[in-house]
Amino acid sequence: MVLVSKKHVIDQMKALGTYKAEYDDVISIYVDMLKQYALFMKQFKDSGYQVSEEYTNKAGATNQRKVPVLTALETLRKEIITYSDRLQLNPKAAMIDAVNDKPAANALDQFLKAAGRA
Repeated sequence: MVLVSKKHVIDQMKALGTYKAEYDDVISIYVDMLKQYALFMKQFKDSGYQVSEEYTNKAGATNQRKVPVLTALETLRKEIITYSDRLQLNPKAAMIDAVNDKPAANALDQFLKAAGRA
């Protein structure tokens, strides 16, 4: 995974016409999450993509549990998607924005359409 810089994200947002200086703090958090994701992904890869491990609880019982790095990756994926939505950096955000840009019909047009007269 290529590490993304804050400048790169800002350049992407400027190209999409969505950048505002007020978003800089959110952009910083987003970039930090991407860096954390890359680090955890490297650890996961280095482990041979180990999904579970043996764990002995306080009572002495041994069970299988999901490795913590995988849990962290899953959580970060969800957070990264949420932040990319907020920063309008993915297709879903662009679709929502396009729908919101449609002009709203006025009340008379809606009434006539419902009455079958328009």
